[in-house]
Amino acid sequence: MRILHILNHTRRLNGHVHAAVDLACEQVNQGHQVYIASEGGDFDALLKANGVKTLQIDQQRKVPSLLRALFSLNRSLKQYDIDVVHAHMMTSAVIAFPVCKLRRIPLVTTVHNEFEKSATLMGLGTRVIAVSDVVGASMRRRGVPQSKLKVVLNGTIGTSRSKGRSEEPKALRSPSILFVGGLHPRKGLPDLFDAFETVHRSYPTANLYIVGDGPFREEYQARAAALESASAITFVGSTTDPYPYMLGADIFVLPSHADPAPLVLSEAREAGCAVIGSAVDGIPQLLENGEAGLLVPPHDPAALAKMLGFLLEAPDRISDWRLKSQFHIERLTIERVARETFDVYCSAMPRAKVLALAS
Repeated sequence: MRILHILNHTRRLNGHVHAAVDLACEQVNQGHQVYIASEGGDFDALLKANGVKTLQIDQQRKVPSLLRALFSLNRSLKQYDIDVVHAHMMTSAVIAFPVCKLRRIPLVTTVHNEFEKSATLMGLGTRVIAVSDVVGASMRRRGVPQSKLKVVLNGTIGTSRSKGRSEEPKALRSPSILFVGGLHPRKGLPDLFDAFETVHRSYPTANLYIVGDGPFREEYQARAAALESASAITFVGSTTDPYPYMLGADIFVLPSHADPAPLVLSEAREAGCAVIGSAVDGIPQLLENGEAGLLVPPHDPAALAKMLGFLLEAPDRISDWRLKSQFHIERLTIERVARETFDVYCSAMPRAKVLALAS
């Protein structure tokens, strides 16, 4: 199958981009011809190394740029005889919709962040992929027909991004608690600070590591510095490879207030961390509804502190939940994501077309 993914850019530190890059590379591995149309970015070299052809399409939200993007996309669909277009961002979906209609090519969209108002526009797709069951239910409430919707849960194990990464654990002071993510309110980091302050009074040898960057970094650093436990909190900053920190951590915490299907949980489970996550959006599904990780209510530092204390008071419990993180871990492979996505593509095509591609 000839597949064209369209997204705004291919820069790092964006979950939409990581998911699209992972999928495109795996699709090549499964025998498809794959293209990515975007403004370009950090992952272009990786894409080319894995056989994905990159096409430059400027998608800035200005009328001249959008008109040029329409013409460029139309030209690319004709030149490469594309069978299906897969849009991963709202602007990309809006650009692709009229061109796909004109050329009678199925448009598949993936809803990565359903909490954004603009996510409704992803319903323009012939098929709409939701990255978790909760996202699928949300899109149905927004009016997307069930017949259009398909759930393909995110997964990262075995991705091209992970090839060649360091498998050497970072030397973290134990017991270590790790957060990896963007530093903005949606991730609930202030709740983790409050919980850690409580826990540190009973377990003064505990250490908290914050890996990531974002617009609230200075505010969060100032907040952490005012705590009694400040000396036990380390801001690592952004890194292109957080996996060694996961390998070195005892407990991984994701205290999000909203998170449709965070890739970082798949990575933390692969690394064998004991995991605590908020019971919100796609997090329970990624933690096998509490069988592969502990769940706490969002916006509840006291509950998070209690759960951290539950693990810290008995090291054997940390070891136990490390083992539990591997429960049904095979469901989080990129191979499964690509296979299920291919089934969605086929469902969007006329049967005759699918049979012709198979012959």
